[in-house]
Amino acid sequence: MKFKVTVGLSNKHVHLSKEHIDILFGEGYELTSIKDLTQPGQFACDEKVDLVGPKRTIKGVRILGPARKETQVELSLSDGFTLGITDLPVRDSGNTEGTPGLKLVGPKGEVEIDKGVIVAARHIHMHTTDAEKYGLKDKDIVSVKVNGQRGLTFDNVLIRVNDAYALDMHIDIEEGNAAGLKNEDLVEVIAE
Repeated sequence: MKFKVTVGLSNKHVHLSKEHIDILFGEGYELTSIKDLTQPGQFACDEKVDLVGPKRTIKGVRILGPARKETQVELSLSDGFTLGITDLPVRDSGNTEGTPGLKLVGPKGEVEIDKGVIVAARHIHMHTTDAEKYGLKDKDIVSVKVNGQRGLTFDNVLIRVNDAYALDMHIDIEEGNAAGLKNEDLVEVIAE
């Protein structure tokens, strides 16, 4: 089966636990939404933190809300090189065991995390009704064809199914640039 889906390019960002929000921004602090994201209930925040790695610091990295159970930092491979994290793994979001850590610095404090820094694996968010429609289930793997001058096929694209998701493919900024893609471009899912 083949069908079209919009793509969203993901730049470096941070998901914070409530505990870490309190340390970085002050006790009881609430994140400030500046823009809704494609996934219902998810938003880009006004707040930013600095990431301190073994070699360098990346300043002003955006936080995405709402608060999560665990803090997770999503980077590109190039960001990892900049920070001096040479063993940055490609992982599904939330799969942080055995991943590197770093220091986060906010206006009120800093936090050293010992794990949680990843390159997010490419994936497609899909509502359960979309999964039924296309004959897919959570954790299926598909390919995605990109047309155009820099056309290519992304293999190993994870399907993530949940009643709270909206149909959208997420890739990191480097993958998007390699394929000449921009947010909301249409790509073709190949599920066989």
